[in-house]
Amino acid sequence: MPFDSGHHMPGGLPNPAEKRGAARRVAVGAVALAVAMSAYLATSAWDARERGLLVLVAVLTVIVGLLLRRHRLSEQRLAAERLQLSVAVNNIPQGLVLYDASARIIICNQPYIEMFGLSPDVAKPGCTMYRLIEHRKETGSFDGNVEEFCNAIIRTVSLGKATRQLTEAPGGRAIEIVNRPLKAGGWVATIEDITERTRADEKIAHLAHYDALTDLPNRVLFRERLAQALKAVRPGEQLAVLYIDIDEFKSVNDALGHAIGDELLKGVAERLRTCLKPTDVAARLGGDEFAVIQTAIKKQSETTQLVDGIYAAIRCPLECSGHSISTDASIGIALAPGDGLELDQLLRNADLALYGAKGDGRRTYRFFEPGMDARAKERRVLELELRQAISDGGLEAYYQPVLTLEDGKISSCEALLRWRHPERGMISPAEFIPVAEETGLINELGRWVLNTACAEAANWPEEVRVAVNVSPVQFRSQTLALNVAAALAASGLAASRLELEITEAVLIRDDEMALEVLHQLRKLGVRVALDDFGTGYSSLSYLQRFPFDKIKIDRSFIKDLAGSGASSSIVQAVVNIAAASDMTTTAEGVETEQQRNLLYILGCTEMQGFLFSPAITAVEIRRLLLTHRGQAVSAA
Repeated sequence: MPFDSGHHMPGGLPNPAEKRGAARRVAVGAVALAVAMSAYLATSAWDARERGLLVLVAVLTVIVGLLLRRHRLSEQRLAAERLQLSVAVNNIPQGLVLYDASARIIICNQPYIEMFGLSPDVAKPGCTMYRLIEHRKETGSFDGNVEEFCNAIIRTVSLGKATRQLTEAPGGRAIEIVNRPLKAGGWVATIEDITERTRADEKIAHLAHYDALTDLPNRVLFRERLAQALKAVRPGEQLAVLYIDIDEFKSVNDALGHAIGDELLKGVAERLRTCLKPTDVAARLGGDEFAVIQTAIKKQSETTQLVDGIYAAIRCPLECSGHSISTDASIGIALAPGDGLELDQLLRNADLALYGAKGDGRRTYRFFEPGMDARAKERRVLELELRQAISDGGLEAYYQPVLTLEDGKISSCEALLRWRHPERGMISPAEFIPVAEETGLINELGRWVLNTACAEAANWPEEVRVAVNVSPVQFRSQTLALNVAAALAASGLAASRLELEITEAVLIRDDEMALEVLHQLRKLGVRVALDDFGTGYSSLSYLQRFPFDKIKIDRSFIKDLAGSGASSSIVQAVVNIAAASDMTTTAEGVETEQQRNLLYILGCTEMQGFLFSPAITAVEIRRLLLTHRGQAVSAA
């Protein structure tokens, strides 16, 4: 294929300058090679050897060009990868330092520098570990021995083992440093700010050992502290465990709501703290149950003093969202080593002592006594049998007449609960009513007595009322007025013929709530009597705040009425107070004609007691009412 002759030297040889140009062009790639090869093929005068050499040169030139191009591309790719690595390393949340086998920095990222407030002019590739840690000491983020610290890490990672340290960064941040050896030599250190994680762990640990409401130790921590305290008891010293149960706390919850109940518990917890020595421990075990560990006791009187202090603290009214609530407690006490050195035995004995305090009427304390175990078992059996009696209809309502002193007529009858046990015979209400109040059975018992008494009184003469006792637990139920209305509707009894008797225990917890319920009952038309008047500490204030229909004078004043004491003066004062407010007065426990005559002289309105009649069955009270009414008619 002919070419322009101007491209060749005379004699048909290629132009050397053209060859050099072709070679230069070949060096840049495959296109130049094609041009050179075209020139070669057009030069047919060269021999085969020369042609082979030219091909070899051209191929080598292309290879070199490709290698150079690849090298340039590799450098660009490597630079890009280094940039990407730098961006990635400097944007991870952890600090990172990569050391070579000679403990010099290869990589040190920005989070590490910022975490410890270091200078990038020091913390950079080539810096030794010793210099880096020394720089940390200079800037205040390391306070140990630099050489010992570095040598220990280098020695450990050289053995192929990782190290882990916790340290503190400026600002009180918690830092975890992990050094992991690399197979090729050197190691990588990762540095993580674990402040939030540490705080979360601490919070979880706190919640696992402390009560969320009161921040007192919970049952778990209480047992741990008690176990430690028992091991530390010295010869000649004692340790006391106090179980504290807030009396009638459920009533506060039911009447005022759980938010107020929670405030009350927090207030009790705070006051408990103020009663203890630094070495003592207070805990909340759950609900309204608290516990105290008193240590280093020389004499039992020290525990008695602590109990007195606790009572003084918690009996002062607490302000809970506008409600002034007075509270009280039952306390059981066990002493080590006398009542046991084994933890569970000591706690069981404290619990038995608490059970004994509740059985004695609450609002008191008891030290553990060996016989308490047997009594607790008896009480548990009594509770089970009472439940069975309620279920089987084994309870009865008895009625005790109340007479007017002026004419001797029966004005009302008080309904009294009786339990005829199939094996033990009659069980005193003083024995089973506290059990019913403690277990909550009193609400069921109270409704039964109310319904039964109203139904029975509907069969009596219209001028005779029926009186029903209401316990503090019942009274604080938000359904009391509804239960009364339902009993009246079911029986057909007129509201004016029902009289509800309450004691001061109903009133002393929360005056405003109690007065509100009393006014609800008054709106129904029922009468309200204040029972056991004179046995509390604020009776007169209640008489001023609520117009009771009747005051019942406690039998303790009637018993000594004829004696030389002040009973007659007290009765006279009560009668005068009642008369001034148009209230009836009823004397309880009248057993002699002398007492009856004195009460009449003092101006008392009514009497109730064995002088006329004890409490009798429904059948007997009907018969008595008919007989008594017939006698009154005959006398007229």
